[in-house]
Amino acid sequence: MCGVVGFYNFSGAPADLGVVERMAETIRHRGPDGLHAVSKGSVGLGHVRLAILDLTEAGKQPMQTADGLFSIVYNGEVYNFAEIRRELVSLGYEFQSRTDTEVVLNAYREWGRKCVSRFNGMFAFCILDNVRQDLFFARDRYGIKPLYYGVFNKTLLFASEAKAFTVHPAFSAKLDLHAFTEYLTFQNILTERTFFDGVSVFPAGCTGVCSMSGDGTVEISRYWDFDFSESDYSCSQEEAKEELDFLFCQAVRRQLVSDVELGAYLSGGIDSGSITAVAAKELPCMKSFTCGFDLNSASGIELGFDEREQAEFLSYLFKTEHYEVILKSGDLERIMPRLAWHIEEPRIGQSYPNFFASKLASHFVKVVLSGSGGDEIFAGYPWRYYRALQCDGFEDYIDQYYTFWQRLIPNNKLRPLLAPVESETRHIWTRDVFRSVFGPHTSSPQTPAESINRSLYFEAKTFLHGLLMIEDKLSMAHGLESRVPFLDNDLVDFSQKLPVHFKLQNLTKNVLLNENEHSKPRKFYRKYKDGKYLLRSAMERHVPNRISTAAKKGFSGPDASWFRGESLKYVQDFLLSREARVWEYLDYSTGTELVNEHLSGVENRRLFIWSLLSIEWWLRTYL
Repeated sequence: MCGVVGFYNFSGAPADLGVVERMAETIRHRGPDGLHAVSKGSVGLGHVRLAILDLTEAGKQPMQTADGLFSIVYNGEVYNFAEIRRELVSLGYEFQSRTDTEVVLNAYREWGRKCVSRFNGMFAFCILDNVRQDLFFARDRYGIKPLYYGVFNKTLLFASEAKAFTVHPAFSAKLDLHAFTEYLTFQNILTERTFFDGVSVFPAGCTGVCSMSGDGTVEISRYWDFDFSESDYSCSQEEAKEELDFLFCQAVRRQLVSDVELGAYLSGGIDSGSITAVAAKELPCMKSFTCGFDLNSASGIELGFDEREQAEFLSYLFKTEHYEVILKSGDLERIMPRLAWHIEEPRIGQSYPNFFASKLASHFVKVVLSGSGGDEIFAGYPWRYYRALQCDGFEDYIDQYYTFWQRLIPNNKLRPLLAPVESETRHIWTRDVFRSVFGPHTSSPQTPAESINRSLYFEAKTFLHGLLMIEDKLSMAHGLESRVPFLDNDLVDFSQKLPVHFKLQNLTKNVLLNENEHSKPRKFYRKYKDGKYLLRSAMERHVPNRISTAAKKGFSGPDASWFRGESLKYVQDFLLSREARVWEYLDYSTGTELVNEHLSGVENRRLFIWSLLSIEWWLRTYL
């Protein structure tokens, strides 16, 4: 687990080793155990190391083959590397380290660009291939590990974090208004754009090739994609339950491979609880970590946000060594500058609790297991999917689901809000952006199950990807590796072919709930008790019934109350001042009207306020 940087001067100019080293130093938090860089002609490669497997110098990067023909900078963990290594040894390969990095490098040498189809894990890497005279890039199926790239002044730049570009002389930071518009619509960026103009996210499930005789263009090919579809699944529900439990336990055990201490996040939910239950059987006195909230100023539904009681109960059952951190409103205020630096651009949700949870875990372990992905692959958000169950063709489905995913403000407020940059954003139609995510899946849904599967596909491609980007940035901010057992290849493949009625029990119900209402899960479950049906059933053997049947809760603080109370002055000072930089791009009158709707209690605009604060700090940090 590490950070990679690099560039290719397609003008032919030699790579400046000092620039590579400065790029790597910018993301040193990702790899506190070592920094190395090399210059190979017009290519510079750099790496910062968080040593997890083979802690010796044999594992350092950039790593090259003995003959010098292939070099790699790699970030990630391939959990089935031992099996691949045995196969390569049988083919005559010799190894100098016990790392998965060397396995990936030799797998590429043996099988070329198809090697990625053999990897079960999380990864983003670049290989300099002196035989084919090109750079080969790859990113894991789901986008667990990040990779950014862009061409500037005859130089192709790439890195695990875009901030590494800011020290390269070819790069100058500028806000991408298309990505900015997407974020204000979806509280996410659905395309491969970023807040940095010209910088793209290398797409998950893809490989790319940049020819050393070309103009820096990276030719991208997809090797894997999500495929939620009704299949001819013939197993009974009981058989499916047994298979699910087997695959889940196998996934957790696979991801325990480590030469350093490993722990787990532990909330009061089924996902992290089940992971901890299985892992704790393998690792005696495993450490677990929970983030709670001070609720002295909270009200209503927010009083249920703190899950420490449930986490402590699970820790007692699994005999973990348990640690907690409790957040107050002032913690949000104090952390914003550092948070903006690390996440680089805001994405899904209010991510500051993740920052503190990672910080806590990093004091005790270097690797932590996370429950991310369980909701997205097993249908944990039924109140979303039921929005577009009854539709008249694909375009009607898009209209219904697109309206729902406008997370921050009413759509009719978007254009007035963007008035200062209207001439540069008038051509951007966010419905078209939304529709483009579905790619080839544009036939009309014929059944409720097909509509559900379309929604699962969309959320895995966008919402899950946003969550993974945030999780990586905020764990690696503290030199902590976060692993996600629910995104094991075998487990995901199994979940996708399950009939929808194994996941949801009320396909004919169309539930309308306000996305900004914290109470939406509670309202829904009071009525239907739906979502992750088979998973809940299978996990009953690992967690108590009170956990396996509990209502879905998000990981969020009582920000709605804090913004109206203890953090009111902070919001007023930063967002109601005309000196705020955000008003260079947004209309002050429209924006402050929306903010004041929250402060006065008329509407819950907590996500909008959080997003404005995040944008403000991004502008101050990077521009």
